[in-house]
Amino acid sequence: MSALFTTAANNALTPCLTVVMPVFNEAPTVAQVIRTVLEQPSVRELVVVDDGSSDNTWEILQTAASGDKRIRLLRHERNQGKGASLRAGFAQATSPVVLSQDADLEYDPREYPLLLQPILSDKADVVYGSRFLGAGAHRVLYFWHSVGNKALTLFSNMATNLNLSDIETGSKVFRRDVLRRLRLLEDRFGIEPEITAKISRLNVRIYEVPISYHGRTYAEGKKIGWRDGVYALWCIVKYNWLSPQSANQPHDSRE
Repeated sequence: MSALFTTAANNALTPCLTVVMPVFNEAPTVAQVIRTVLEQPSVRELVVVDDGSSDNTWEILQTAASGDKRIRLLRHERNQGKGASLRAGFAQATSPVVLSQDADLEYDPREYPLLLQPILSDKADVVYGSRFLGAGAHRVLYFWHSVGNKALTLFSNMATNLNLSDIETGSKVFRRDVLRRLRLLEDRFGIEPEITAKISRLNVRIYEVPISYHGRTYAEGKKIGWRDGVYALWCIVKYNWLSPQSANQPHDSRE
């Protein structure tokens, strides 16, 4: 274990984490999420990517960034998708550990210690926060949405020979050196099965930890739909069988 990880494992207050947050039209929630993220002692920097928001999200982000030097803002002039935003944010991360965080209130930043522990104790290289392992509070919502998530995870596991419970989780943590080994291509929600397919080929240690989940309704701003589920199925086929050779190409060239 590196000196930094040794220190971090022994001191929960050591900042070691870059949080990457894609944002699209999240004016009602983004300020609260940012505040909660920055309250976490592990957070060294927060990279926020505004994916062409058409509401006043960008103005809210500028106000937040003016009050905390840990915030770094990127902006897409037009909406490109969650995957494109994650790629842009990942490329800017400078901390040894990188975490993806949605800009709504579905995932709780106060659970970062749970997500970080397997990495800081040098047991894991990648950690998935699972909504389906049974711990923590879960808002009761759409039955068929849950069935679709579990079906996609089952099909992905058949392709990767992993036993994950939630490949579509928006809460994933990576050692940055592992993340840089990936060449991610998907612009939209297909990046989730793409990450899992490509991580599975890297011979790294993958853990899951149970997290709470405070899902939103579509009226409250939930964006993923059934078409995204169909496309995710295609991505599982594509990145596990049709073009697996792209898995170990570098994500970026920065040292």
